[in-house]
Amino acid sequence: MAPKPAEIPVIDLEDLRSGDPARTTTAGEALTHAFGHFGLVYVRNHGVDTGNVDALYDEFLHLTARPTAEKERFGRADIWFQRGWTPPNTEKAVVAGGQPDFKECWFAAPLEADPEVAAMYPQIYAENIWPDAAPGFDAEDFRVRYLKMGVELQRAGEALLRGCALGLGLAESTFVDLVRGGPHVTRLLHYLPLTAAQIGSGVLWGEEHTDFNLITMLPGGRFYDASRKACARPDDQSGLYLRTRPTEAEPLGALVRGVAPPGCIVAQVGQQLEILTGGAMLATPHVVTTPGVPGFSRASAAHFTHAESNQTLFPLPRFRTPASVRDYSPPVLAGTYGLKTLVDIGLAPKEAIDRLGYRQYDRLGTIRAGEIAAATKA
Repeated sequence: MAPKPAEIPVIDLEDLRSGDPARTTTAGEALTHAFGHFGLVYVRNHGVDTGNVDALYDEFLHLTARPTAEKERFGRADIWFQRGWTPPNTEKAVVAGGQPDFKECWFAAPLEADPEVAAMYPQIYAENIWPDAAPGFDAEDFRVRYLKMGVELQRAGEALLRGCALGLGLAESTFVDLVRGGPHVTRLLHYLPLTAAQIGSGVLWGEEHTDFNLITMLPGGRFYDASRKACARPDDQSGLYLRTRPTEAEPLGALVRGVAPPGCIVAQVGQQLEILTGGAMLATPHVVTTPGVPGFSRASAAHFTHAESNQTLFPLPRFRTPASVRDYSPPVLAGTYGLKTLVDIGLAPKEAIDRLGYRQYDRLGTIRAGEIAAATKA
């Protein structure tokens, strides 16, 4: 399917924060349309320091240039790569036939976790991991810039969630209340350069997928040439593409290119918001394609705002219909939903699913083994 142009709405956060009923109503309606059809919206006056983001990308590229053995010190499979470095070819999309993404990442949480919830979900709410200093790399500056970006993206996302609620006729704080204390995480991504032999081989920077959180904030990316200097987009082939909601005219949805207007960032619907709205808001499949020329890499970031892990994911009462109840049953805790998804995409081991079982089985198994051992000795 060839990409098509799209008139994705632009939302001005100043409208949503203005307190003017006319402005907030208009913005809320535009947001509802964008998230309902595209699952994506462009955001102006977002409050994110883009100069800080670009500087952070440059520092991240310096970090990723370290030897693999050195970066492996910051890779933590035991916490499902939810903090620190994720090696290339680790994460895969659920329906992509097992092909992993050609990228390496760094995860950090910009906000303090609630100790009580963190004890229940230790991997999802793990402590941050930070790299150490190296020649030409200021570790403290990297940490400060990273957290600044994450906090700013979280604030912008919460403003949009308030707008979503208003656009849907809900109390303004409906979604913001659900995300308070959630396992929000900010991710830096380094999409790796392709060799000449890899061009046209089907390698993707990000296979087609939907995000499993509530809302994703994307501040835009930066391309780098073979010498790791920031450069313009190498061609028109690479970038973010998304599928719109299926219609009678487009039963598979239309594949469109997502290119934010100057000064804007991107906000994207995740599966949790789709579930809560019974499908009124759409978690849109999206893919990140590679350039058609070798040697170019790309740095970008994504901030994932999640429902608090003990919140229940199920259509809110206003959106419960026979169809939505059927499509989004059974209700599930956000933390359980996240655990299952992390297993599906290859970050958490399959044994993590065993955590969902009753511990009584383990206790009774131990008792039974003891009885068998005692009988054997008798």
